[in-house]
Amino acid sequence: MKAKGSLSWFIGVRGKYRCFHRTNMGSKEKTYNPWDPTMTFVDREDELDFECIGYTSPRALMSCGHAVTPMSLTSWCRRLLEEGQYKFVCGHPNCKEWSYEEVRKMALLTPEETKYFENQLFENAAKSYMDVKCCPGCNYETVRTNCGNLCVKCTVCTVVKKRDFHFCWQCQKEWTGSVRSVSDHCDNRGCTNEQLELLRTCKEITFQDVKGVTGCPTVRACPTCGELVEHNTTKCKNIVCSQCKVEFCFICLKLTTECLQTSRHFQPCSSGVAPRQTSIPVRKET
Repeated sequence: MKAKGSLSWFIGVRGKYRCFHRTNMGSKEKTYNPWDPTMTFVDREDELDFECIGYTSPRALMSCGHAVTPMSLTSWCRRLLEEGQYKFVCGHPNCKEWSYEEVRKMALLTPEETKYFENQLFENAAKSYMDVKCCPGCNYETVRTNCGNLCVKCTVCTVVKKRDFHFCWQCQKEWTGSVRSVSDHCDNRGCTNEQLELLRTCKEITFQDVKGVTGCPTVRACPTCGELVEHNTTKCKNIVCSQCKVEFCFICLKLTTECLQTSRHFQPCSSGVAPRQTSIPVRKET
C-alpha cells in the first residue's frame, strides 16, 4: 500500500476513463464519524467519486444502497443543482431519488452549503414549474402566468417607469408590437424561436432497427416537458427524456405505455408518424 500523500494512476471501475488518484486533499475534507449509530458503514469504494479523487472518509450507505462519502455526495448534488435540477437522484443508472433531508444529513452540509442548496432548490423548482425569467428592465425574476403568450408585463418596471412595461419572453427585450397579439415572436429584429425553427427544418431520421418508418424528424420536443431530444437511430423507437425522465415513442410522440398498446418496440406505430411539432410543450406540475 502506498503511503498517504502519494499519487497513483489507475483505471476507474465506472468506465473507460483513466483517473488520477490523489489522497492528499488540498482542502479540509468532511468525514463521517465511524461510531455514528444512525449510519450504516461498509468496506467498499466510494461509488459517487466519479472524478476518482479518493476521499478518505469512511463509506456509508444511502437509502438506494450505494456507498458514499460526504464530499462525493456534496459534489454530485451540487452538480445536479448547477444543471438546473430540483430533485436529487443517484448518479448510477436507473437508481433512486433521495430526499433533501437525507442529502443534508449524509452530505454533512455546512451552514453555508445548506443555504446555497435550499436557495438553489427553490430557484430551480420555480423555473421548472412557474416559468421564471429575469425582466430586461429591472433584472427581477418574473413569473409568466400564460405560457402561450410571449408578451409579459413586469409589475416592478410598470411602477418605476409609471407606464405599462412589457417585455418579450423569447428575445428578452422590451416588447415591440401589439401587446394583445399572441404569436411565436414580437416585432423586435431577430426575435425567432430557434427551437421551433430546428423542429421545422431538421432532416428526417432513418432508423436502423425499426423498419418501414419514413418522414420522422431527427429532432423532437419531449411531449411532457418540451426538452429537445434526438434518437441515436439504433435499438427500439422509444426514448427517455434526459430532462424529465419520461419515456415516449419518438415516432408517434405518445407515452411508451400508450404506444405499446397497439404496437411493438421495433414496429411502426399504428397511428403513423406524428407531424412536425409547431409548438414546444410546457411541463405541468402534477
